[in-house]
Amino acid sequence: MSKKISPVGKITHIYSKIGVAIVKFSKPVAVGQLVRFKGNSTDFVQSIESIQYDHKQIKKATKGQEVGIKVNEKIHEGDKIFLEA
Repeated sequence: MSKKISPVGKITHIYSKIGVAIVKFSKPVAVGQLVRFKGNSTDFVQSIESIQYDHKQIKKATKGQEVGIKVNEKIHEGDKIFLEA
């Protein structure tokens, strides 16, 4: 029996030229954590390498905060983010 995994964030905007996604997190997420990006045509896992808030590097995004994170692959607005175990 598998338990339902709920997303910790959602992509609200994309800057594809620089490979940055704007994400609204519903739970705290820190640099170094492994996350899965999932959507209709998106499904990949990566470690969060950097988080920026108001153009400044931060170590952790808090609940409800909208931040920029660097992504390694193509993503889409509305894609969800899940924490990987």
